[in-house]
Amino acid sequence: MIDLHVHSNISDGTLSPAKVIDLAVDARLKAIALTDHDTVGGIDEAMKRAIHYKNKGIDFTFIPGVELSVGYKKRDIHILGLYIDSGNQNLRSLLKQMVDEREERNLKMVQNFQNDGIQITMEELKEESKDAVITRAHFAKILVRKQYVKTAKEAFDRYLNEDSKYYVNRKFITPEQAIEAILDADGIPVLAHPMLYHLPEEELDQLVERLAKHGLKGIETIYSTYSPEEEETVRQLADKYHLLMTGGSDFHGEVKPDISIGTGRGNLVIPDELLDGLKQIRA
Repeated sequence: MIDLHVHSNISDGTLSPAKVIDLAVDARLKAIALTDHDTVGGIDEAMKRAIHYKNKGIDFTFIPGVELSVGYKKRDIHILGLYIDSGNQNLRSLLKQMVDEREERNLKMVQNFQNDGIQITMEELKEESKDAVITRAHFAKILVRKQYVKTAKEAFDRYLNEDSKYYVNRKFITPEQAIEAILDADGIPVLAHPMLYHLPEEELDQLVERLAKHGLKGIETIYSTYSPEEEETVRQLADKYHLLMTGGSDFHGEVKPDISIGTGRGNLVIPDELLDGLKQIRA
């Protein structure tokens, strides 16, 4: 089995890139893609660990990836980039732009909390995230640590959801910009977890058609939280627009304790045959 949607503590996961590789090998996965949010900062570490196992004769493939947040009708959707060249300068320039925008947004959210007497500082967030991209998950950790809430879920429900007065909308790049950057980096752009956007059926179809015309190559068809009916809907979209099918757990470690690498909530099955189509498109 494989897992093409995995996060480390370089974004909002809890395990280091090397530990993610260790966990994947322990789970006897044949391949994983590290797809941290808006950063490729963990790829070198993960690659080195994967080479370590290769040198020991273990059949394991590491796929460098990224998950880009893009704007769609005043909300965000996500585009995965698989098999990317993480050193590509155009991609890195776009990622820097996105990180700078996150920094501006985080400063505004910190100010919103402080205005209400909730003591969160940028210094604390940076310490919490170390070298990672700061996300709402890092805000949640501080809220838990300072006992404003008991769990990360409560932090999101009370303070960090899109309807909260502390939340600040991001300025997103377009889906087309993300697709172009991934293609320029020799990667394969994939629409991540489309059923999580809860779009009406016709609107989802229109979105996939729009992105396919602009170079989208795949769609995340197998995913931890899909019902059988949702998976079938995505399979039909893949067939209709001639997109490759991918699958991923969206593993984050302790942030999503019910999601295990490779198996999701226990019944996720992502066959390594899906890699055949990805490899062919890169040939």
